[in-house]
Amino acid sequence: QVQLVESGGGLVQFGGSLRLSCEVRPRSIFRIDRGGWYRQAPGKERELVASITSGDTTNYAEGVKDRFTISRDNLKTTLYLQMNKMQPEDTAVYYCNAALVRPFDRTLELWGQGTPVIVSS
Repeated sequence: QVQLVESGGGLVQFGGSLRLSCEVRPRSIFRIDRGGWYRQAPGKERELVASITSGDTTNYAEGVKDRFTISRDNLKTTLYLQMNKMQPEDTAVYYCNAALVRPFDRTLELWGQGTPVIVSS
């Protein structure tokens, strides 16, 4: 059963950096066609933080522009979110979402399990 496995979350100080990863497991012929990172803070709705299209066009929420960067590896099996200059309001559980493709099969949309990020002031 293919799934998205997230890693990289944790505790970071104000102004610090973290890199989240979202990997297709087990390794197969599925590739990430497009995807995004979402986050959900306590008591709030899940929101889109960053997205990347099949053509590598990226979009960011206003509050993270110039601080966060979404990317994929060359094999298109891992999605990343580089987070710099982190602020306490970035504290949330972060989820990846990706559309997986493979030849002659329908697109498979999956969510990662979520990874918590805590920014201390």
